Amino acid sequence: MDRLITLWNSTALSAFTWGEATMMLVGALLLYLAIKKKFEPLLLLPIGFGAILANIPMAGFTEPGGLLYYIYAVGIDTGVFPLIIFMGVGAMTDFGPLLANPRTLLLGAAAQFGIFATLFGAIALNGLPGFNFSMQDAGAIAIIGGADGPTAIFLASKLSPDLLGAIAVAAYSYMALVPIIQPPIMRLLTSKAERSIKMEQLRQVGRREKILFPLAVLFLTLLFLPAATPLVGMFCLGNLMREAGVVERLSKTAQNELINIVTIFLGLAVGSKLSAGEFLSLQTLGILALGAVAFSIGTASGVLMAKLMAKFSKTPINPLIGAAGVSAVPMAARVVNKVGLEANQSNFLLMHAMGPNVAGVLGSAVAAGILLALVG
Repeated sequence: MDRLITLWNSTALSAFTWGEATMMLVGALLLYLAIKKKFEPLLLLPIGFGAILANIPMAGFTEPGGLLYYIYAVGIDTGVFPLIIFMGVGAMTDFGPLLANPRTLLLGAAAQFGIFATLFGAIALNGLPGFNFSMQDAGAIAIIGGADGPTAIFLASKLSPDLLGAIAVAAYSYMALVPIIQPPIMRLLTSKAERSIKMEQLRQVGRREKILFPLAVLFLTLLFLPAATPLVGMFCLGNLMREAGVVERLSKTAQNELINIVTIFLGLAVGSKLSAGEFLSLQTLGILALGAVAFSIGTASGVLMAKLMAKFSKTPINPLIGAAGVSAVPMAARVVNKVGLEANQSNFLLMHAMGPNVAGVLGSAVAAGILLALVG
């Protein structure tokens, strides 16, 4: 009998808690969304699997000496993984639509309004029982509104590591839900006539412009917001490798093998923070709610800014493209194109929406730098 008790106590089943079982179900839900629904599968699949591994009792994955412990320490504690991913995103980004219509920078900037509105919203939640967000916590939560997973992870790892799991899951969940969240807001703020507006064809952007642009962005960031240079610098490096045309092997590696490898480890590292002790709390629900508010405000701000620009523009501007000012590339631009086609079957807005979309990537990085400088 004693041997049976000893054998039972040596199994994970004997140490299971309801919290761990619940978080394993959360991990399974993320796997379902990734595999069945194809919601951000590149990140949700390793995050979900990492969550299951992190909640297996006695396995030691997240303890010193465990695999997930070292992946997190090497890639997230140091901030390396988000920066490498930003380099890969830069290598995949074409700034041509933005350079062809520089005004769309304003739309990328306007869509970041949700970030700063949510900063105050997180502090306001402290007035309710069970919430105790510091300024650092509020800054990390607010960046969810940028709809940029790597930026959210980078900032959370610097400002509020204890909340990183909830923030990362919220950020990638809302990125995955762009096709569901954005269209109702876009339709609410525009008329069918506005959604039907056709925009003029974009001009062709030369190679020299594309090469000089990342260098100019980096120079301006160094001058005015050095706190944002880790993200912006790696993004510009990746983009310069793409546009220079002389390091094609490096550019392709950054776009494919390197970013894919780091994405696997990043997802596992984030999943390691979805343990029952860290994730199951009232504050997590608050983070998820604030993230939804931030994302909705960012979408609405971009659309309203586009409507304002249209009033003073000599050329037609479809206000839908403002919704692409969030950083979910290229999903937000595709959603804009889809909603535009619903109103006018000959209205193709994809390339016009890519301008504010890539501007949103820079905007979220700049917003992260501002928050890091203000509350870090």
